[in-house]
Amino acid sequence: MKRPNATTGLRHVALNVRDLTAAEHFYVDLMGMSVEWRPDGDNVYLTSGNDNLALHKVNGEQSGVPTLDHIGFFLDSEEDVDDWFAFLKYHDIKMKTQPRKHRDGAKSFYCYDPEGVTVQIICHPPLVGK
Repeated sequence: MKRPNATTGLRHVALNVRDLTAAEHFYVDLMGMSVEWRPDGDNVYLTSGNDNLALHKVNGEQSGVPTLDHIGFFLDSEEDVDDWFAFLKYHDIKMKTQPRKHRDGAKSFYCYDPEGVTVQIICHPPLVGK
């Protein structure tokens, strides 16, 4: 099976953080990122213009949750998401989810790399073409 259209690169990382305020301060006030989207009080999505950093607050009972939640490879179109899903599934890559639309307009799916790291394959319209 032929590889689908190329990704636009590894441009998304999601971190689990205990102190969302401190993490947001570091990445926004010190590193210069801006808030792209805040869906609720426990999650914030940041950008430098052509990337996306998600910060997800974890609570005390989740203290054993790894800091790295997942990494994401961006695509130019929603159709590419479906093509990559089929391609990786054809090559026996373990899938975590099916492709789906998110409430922010993105479309993605999650799979696992050989070491068990969660990888998101995503088309995120605000950053397409950047």
